Amino acid sequence: MTTRRRKVFLTGATGNWGREALREFVARSDRFEVVALVLPAESGHPVVAEFAGRASFVFGDLTDYEPVERCVRDADYVVHVGAVVSPFADDHPELTRAVNVGGARNIIRAVRARPDPDAVGVVMIGSIAETGDRNPPHHWGRIGDPVKASEFDVYAQSKIEAERALVDSGLRRWAWLRQTGIFHPGLLGIRDPIMTHTPLAGVMEWASVGDSARLLVNACEDGVPEEFWGGVYNIGGGEEWRLTNWEFQVRLLGALGVRDVRRFFARDWFATRNFHGQWYTDSDRLEELVPFRSDTFGEALARAVAEAPGSLRLAGRVPAWLVKRFVTAPLVRRPRGTMSWIESDDEAHIRAFFGSRGEWAAIGDWSTFSPPRPSKTPSFVDHGYDEAKDPATWTLDDLAAAADFRGGALVSGALPPEPYTTPLDWKCADGHTFRGSPRLILTAGHWCPVCVAEPADYRRQAEANKFLAQVV
Repeated sequence: MTTRRRKVFLTGATGNWGREALREFVARSDRFEVVALVLPAESGHPVVAEFAGRASFVFGDLTDYEPVERCVRDADYVVHVGAVVSPFADDHPELTRAVNVGGARNIIRAVRARPDPDAVGVVMIGSIAETGDRNPPHHWGRIGDPVKASEFDVYAQSKIEAERALVDSGLRRWAWLRQTGIFHPGLLGIRDPIMTHTPLAGVMEWASVGDSARLLVNACEDGVPEEFWGGVYNIGGGEEWRLTNWEFQVRLLGALGVRDVRRFFARDWFATRNFHGQWYTDSDRLEELVPFRSDTFGEALARAVAEAPGSLRLAGRVPAWLVKRFVTAPLVRRPRGTMSWIESDDEAHIRAFFGSRGEWAAIGDWSTFSPPRPSKTPSFVDHGYDEAKDPATWTLDDLAAAADFRGGALVSGALPPEPYTTPLDWKCADGHTFRGSPRLILTAGHWCPVCVAEPADYRRQAEANKFLAQVV
């Protein structure tokens, strides 16, 4: 007896994560056949050549419904990794929204157009950037914490909107996975001013590209619990992958032979806020439902160094003053670099990333620096409702109390037959009315779509929103 292979529609196959996922699917070709959507301009991409004959390729654009529908038409699973990401996203906001939001909506539309939409498993990718700046002492987080973006983060805003679309899409078998910092060998070679946006005292619970690929493929295997579907999850590597941004720099460059990373950078080049990153109290939940973790940070780092070009592996032998003068100093003065804002008196960016010019000037040099040691004791944001109560038993009073905690009100006056998953009407403190299911609002941490699009206004919003006030 021959078991039919499950058909997977994969997007983003030419990216770091998508390529690893494609490789993992192909390694299990006895159980999966894959069709990947690739941009026409990338028809000559090395991924297409590498997997020719082992995977099928459709050349088209996520923003074009026709090729998306063709790929969805007979798929058993949709694994949607494709996106416009930072830093490219920062410079192309219209394209970012068209691809990241429009692509998600096209997939949702195509699945809903099928005669059997409930037969399709849809896995889409979100981002840790959806919860924005969470520096110590607010560095522990979980799903249900306030959804908010850092200023100037177009990518985060697009993912917030796409997540909202999927959660309240009416589909039955979906999962939204908020990816954390994804460790892949290419990180060693990144030379972009965005590196100066990461506060040295900030944190990140990383995950390897290999583990992340296994997660996507394992989600399409038999035996995945039904409770996995219809949920929003944080992807994280667990305790061993919880690093401060300072520790990450030290370990990354240390593996390349750099003994003192401080000699490569000035301390005041690094932003002090307005990035993203958390240690998770709930990342083990995804591992329980769909086991995927295999890598340790040390093992992944060793592999990355082994794959790095010889010039990078010699970094520790190059005089530090040469690196600082000809590599890092010019980098931070390029567009998007923190020193480009200081030197051009860009007050909006200075305020967002440093607080003020005076606060930047007070940072000081390395002589007063101490390695950050944020608390390793988990802490929890109050979600404004009784989390021990079964959502199936939530009442209008429960929902109204949650809305009040957010400074707003529940407008809907009656509960529908499926109250947890049915969009209701709400109003925020500024009087904006909007729709969202209790699953979206209470469980996933969303609130007003108008207000969330104004990060520079979060502190004022928090004056009336106790929920948001905990993390701004």
